[in-house]
Amino acid sequence: QVQLVESGGGPVQAGGPLTLPCAASRTLYSTICMAWFRQAPGKEREGITAISIGPGVRSYADSVKGRFTISLENDKNTVYLQMNSLKPEDSAMYYCAADLAGRYCRSRGVYEYEYGYWGQGTQVTVSS
Repeated sequence: QVQLVESGGGPVQAGGPLTLPCAASRTLYSTICMAWFRQAPGKEREGITAISIGPGVRSYADSVKGRFTISLENDKNTVYLQMNSLKPEDSAMYYCAADLAGRYCRSRGVYEYEYGYWGQGTQVTVSS
């Protein structure tokens, strides 16, 4: 099991950057897939990026590709979501999630049903 705690959310101006840390309660072993999801009011939860801890392979949804970066600081058990060039449509609750099933992340697509551990979320609001 693992507990996840997101932080770093808040209000930000369009075009600006924001970085969200996700702190895990234990070491992130190589056969773990970590991901970020977001959910805006009235919309389904969207998987936006994932990283396979071992090989460091990353995937991104088209909606964030080129603007968002997922990274890992394993000695601190922390996964980061660095967001640049933020848009009002990026406003959402952002969730960190972990798949401990002993598999690497998919090369494409981030699917909610594959992740069994979730943080409580952190709100990001982008104003124009």
